[in-house]
Formats: sequence, structure tokens, C-alpha cells
Amino acid sequence: MPVIYPFTAIVGQQRMRRALILNAVDPRIGGVLIRGERGTAKSTAARALAALLPSVKVVGGCRFGCDPENPATWCTECRERDSRGEELPSVLIPTPFVNLPVSATEDRVVGTLDIEKAIQKGERHFEPGVLAAANRGLLYIDEVNLLDDHVVDILLDSAAMGVNIVEREGISFSHPARFILVGTMNPEEGDLRPQLLDRFALSVEIYGIRDARERVQIMERNLEFEADPEAFRNQWLLKEQELSEQIVNARKLLDQVRHTSRDLLSIAALTASLNVEGHRSDLVILKTARAQAAFDGRTSITDRDIALAAELALPHRLKRGPFQQTEMGMEELQERIEQLQTSSTTKASEVTETVGDQQKKT
Repeated sequence: MPVIYPFTAIVGQQRMRRALILNAVDPRIGGVLIRGERGTAKSTAARALAALLPSVKVVGGCRFGCDPENPATWCTECRERDSRGEELPSVLIPTPFVNLPVSATEDRVVGTLDIEKAIQKGERHFEPGVLAAANRGLLYIDEVNLLDDHVVDILLDSAAMGVNIVEREGISFSHPARFILVGTMNPEEGDLRPQLLDRFALSVEIYGIRDARERVQIMERNLEFEADPEAFRNQWLLKEQELSEQIVNARKLLDQVRHTSRDLLSIAALTASLNVEGHRSDLVILKTARAQAAFDGRTSITDRDIALAAELALPHRLKRGPFQQTEMGMEELQERIEQLQTSSTTKASEVTETVGDQQKKT
């Protein structure tokens, strides 16, 4: 098995790395779209993240990597095995990494039911697709903008629902499809339709690093890796283990992270003030802020968490004018949140004073 370039050895691109890490903490966020120039470590980062993640426990002999500790999500085959009283052993496997080719068809993605065998022999036979292979792992789509729109729609639906259901001629089969969705693209080759763009939870625009010293670092590290991949990986092994452990701890802490009504108002006021359409962005910001808090080892979210989340959730949802810059920095977003909170506090106090005056008069 070839050695994967270490995630922690990637130079710069902090926003991209943060988006990937937060999706690893909570895959329910809904994936990340990485848009940028050629040769900016997009695919390297996706592969490195999968190699960094801990092994997953699956049902032995299951073709879909079902979680033995969560029977509610089991595939049709595991449920049938359990109903027959069959013992379902647990085994550990590396986190799956699946690279979806641009030429992938719908059947290749969702899998196929053998209708002929079902009719002739009365047997239900399902041939798993890409979604089955990616379950509880990372599904990577390079040049997602060149993929058929219908296939992208299916992938985003599965990522959102966490299940793949295939129905043909009255025969159905279902299996879990919970994965970290990572799409990359070069905007020079065309963009995604706005409907599909909005369905990617997070989006990151990355560019080639301009700092000469960092560019030298990139060259030096790549030359070291090419000369002796194993030795290079061993150099970064401690940092890789530390980050992997931090992600595992964040996953355990995630359900304990709490938010307040004030946090929800801050998110709603921010998206409303930026004229963001729909409500998907509000939910994405909340989930991402919770993942950020868990990653930092906290059980409550802060304004900074909201700003960091908005920095990833809003760029591809802001309306673009011909001469407008849609990217907003984290500091700018945090400043806007504070302004909105101050404004809402002022309005609330004005309302309280007005009510008090009216009560005095009566």
C-alpha cells in the first residue's frame, strides 16, 4: 500500500484544512467543495485526511460497512441476518477512501438490482455501488463540476439523508451511506449550477501560495517525501496521531455541545443581513460552529465559532455582482456579528423603556 502524504505536512491552506477537519468531526455538516487553481494540494489534502482518520468498527461480512453498534442504520442484508438469529461479529477496517471517476453513471453510484434473477428465481440480488464502498469513509470527487448534474444530485441527497435506497420494479434495497463528501474543482473549467452549489455545506476558495519562504517549504517537503516516503511520514507521525486523537475526542464531545437562543439569533441576523437565500446556511453555520467548539474541547459555542463557521458556509451563497468580492474574512464576520448583537440589544432596551413608560402613564 503506497504511503500517503501526511495531512499535517501540508503547507498553508488553513481554511481548506479546517473545513476538512470539521467535516471529519461531524459528517452531518454535509461536505465541502474546494475550488481553486491547479496544483494547490486539493486532492492531496482529501487523501491525507482519510489516511489520518481512525479505523472504523463494522459488521463482519457486511458489504456495506454497517455499524454494529447502531442497528437502526443497518442494511437490508444485516437486518435479515439478525432476524434469522445469526451472530454479527465486529471487525476493524481502515477508514474507506473512494475516488469517484468523472465518467461515473447513476448505476455505478447507487448500485444495481438484478431484476432478472428476482423474477426467475425469486432471489433479491443487489450489486453495491460507490455509495456502499464510501459508507463511513470519505468520498472524493475530483472535477465535480464536470460530473453529470443528476449524479451530483444523487450524491448530495445520500450525503444529506445518510441512506441509499434503490427501488426497481417493486423490489427495494437500502443500506447506510454516511460519508464525508469532498468535491474539488477548478473554476476555470466551468462552475456548478447554483442549486447544486448551495447543497454543498461548506465551500473554500484556495489559491497558490505567494510567500516565497512557504513555496520553498513546499518544494523541500515534497522532495523529502519523494526521496523516502516512509521516513518522511515517520517525521510527522506524532503530529498526525495528535490530530487524529483530537478529532476522535471532538466526535465524542459533539453531542454535549450546547447553543443558546442568543447564538441562534446571531446566526439568523447575520444571514439575513447578508441577504442569503433559504435557510440551509443557518443550519450549516450552527452545525459547523458546534463542530468547531467540540474540536477546541468546549461544550458551548462562541461568537468566534459562529464567525469561523460563517467564513466557510457563506462564500458560495452570497449574491455575486460583476465587481463584487464575495469572500469575507473571519474578523469581518465577527465584527458584523458583534454589531448586529449590539443593535438587537439596543432595540430590546428601547422596547423595554417604551413599555415601562406606557405602564407609568396608565
